[in-house]
Amino acid sequence: MPELTLYEYAVVRAVPQVYREEFVNVGVVLYCRKSKFAAMQFFIQEAKIRALCPEIEISLLENHLLAFQRICAGDKQGGPLAALDIAERFRWLTAKRSTIIQCSAVHPGLTADPQQTLAELFNKLVL
Repeated sequence: MPELTLYEYAVVRAVPQVYREEFVNVGVVLYCRKSKFAAMQFFIQEAKIRALCPEIEISLLENHLLAFQRICAGDKQGGPLAALDIAERFRWLTAKRSTIIQCSAVHPGLTADPQQTLAELFNKLVL
């Protein structure tokens, strides 16, 4: 049986009108220290988001999510935040904020395969 290791994840939410506190789950970010793994998957369900805010610029939302994903991955296109170590990037991304992109509380779990766990959480919580 493969060894299980601790991971942490948060659900990434689109909050098109922050003052209304309504959101749509659009992604999952997962961090596993032992595996040196951090990744984020997202999918924009335009109809759901437009139901909350018909005038939202979907391209702007997508750009914010792509930046979030690049920072998580440590991609240089993510700017200076992407240069932080993996744990700092995850903590920065999952910090509480009042912006169009917000995260749920961070939740722990055990996994033998962080990439597979990310896919399972994404399918369960976003799609």
